[in-house]
Amino acid sequence: MAAGLIENETGTQRLIGYRLDVGQPDRRARCRLVLDDRHTNRHGVLHGGIAATLLDSACGATASLTVDDTGLRPFLTISLTIDFIAAGRAGGVTATGRVTGGGRSLLFVAGELLHDDGTLIATASGVFKRVPDGASSPRAPERTEA
Repeated sequence: MAAGLIENETGTQRLIGYRLDVGQPDRRARCRLVLDDRHTNRHGVLHGGIAATLLDSACGATASLTVDDTGLRPFLTISLTIDFIAAGRAGGVTATGRVTGGGRSLLFVAGELLHDDGTLIATASGVFKRVPDGASSPRAPERTEA
């Protein structure tokens, strides 16, 4: 199993500034972001679109870990439902994915976005489709050891 972090893999990841951890023994990807004013809405709390992006990234990478220890095998988001529970305040947040079902090409994945203080900010449920072999080639991201 690959241990480490995926950084700067996509334009979205570079723009928002999150880190993707695919090296945990439970094979659940974690998407980590330290919030600052670039990530907030007009009310000064985490923007819902950024929360959704973190959950989507964690869930998609969790799906990838079912077939690829690097977490780089592409999966497409078919559907994603987000429930916002609490406001995301300044500090660190982590989105974690968990496979809940599926088969060879479609996986059902749930996610939670937690603040470092333990507050549940949002939950997600999604369907992710495995990209067939040869349909796409992953870019080589910068990887660092955890």
